This record gives sequence, C-alpha cells and structure tokens, in this order.
Amino acid sequence: MLTGHVSSDNEAILPIALFGADDRTIWIEAAIDTGYNGFLTLPKTLIEELDCSFVGPTRATLGDGNEVSMDLFLGVVQWEGGPRDVLILETNGGNLVGMALLNGHRITMDVVKGGVISVESLGN
Repeated sequence: MLTGHVSSDNEAILPIALFGADDRTIWIEAAIDTGYNGFLTLPKTLIEELDCSFVGPTRATLGDGNEVSMDLFLGVVQWEGGPRDVLILETNGGNLVGMALLNGHRITMDVVKGGVISVESLGN
C-alpha cells in the first residue's frame, strides 16, 4: 500500500520513486489528478535528469478543452514493491499522477489538511 497526504491547498499528494537510466532513484511528490487519464506528468528538467526515453509527440486535451501537442516519454516508477514502466507526459506544470497509474486500485482520503491518503491494490 502507498500512502500520501492532503496538502494545505487540499491537493492529494503521493510520494513517487522514479528510476533514472543510471540506476538512481529520485523521490518526488505528485498530485492525484482524476481528470488526467494518463500515467504521470513531469517537467522537462526532471525528464532530462532521469534520462527517460523519448516515445514521440502526442495530442493531449487540456482541462480547458484545448488540444495541444506534447512530448511523451517512457519512464520507470516504483509501484507495489517493484518497477513499473509508465508513459510520462512532459508538461510545464507540476507533477501529476493520472488515472492510468491508479487503475486497479482503491484510493481513500481524509480530506483535511495533513489528512492521510491510502492507495491499495484491488488485486486485479
């Protein structure tokens, strides 16, 4: 089970371990975004630091409905006790965990400042 917290801005924050090409592990905090159907979004600087593999450009629809072209990368995260390959969308915004990464899991949250977030596998 993975645990996180609710920030003072009412964001659901999860700690995520990312594996770089040189076997380094970088820990980040990422906000859960239920409106994002992908795996993970990260800024260009972090993608470069991890030396993620470029997949190619993709079209993405933003929250305001605008469709834009963005770069897609392949990365590796620590998930349920082992490495998991994920697609990473390069953004100018913050780190986001999307619904593709959370698929097959139950999320429970105490939505108060400092509240606990739990992510557990449904065993599917």
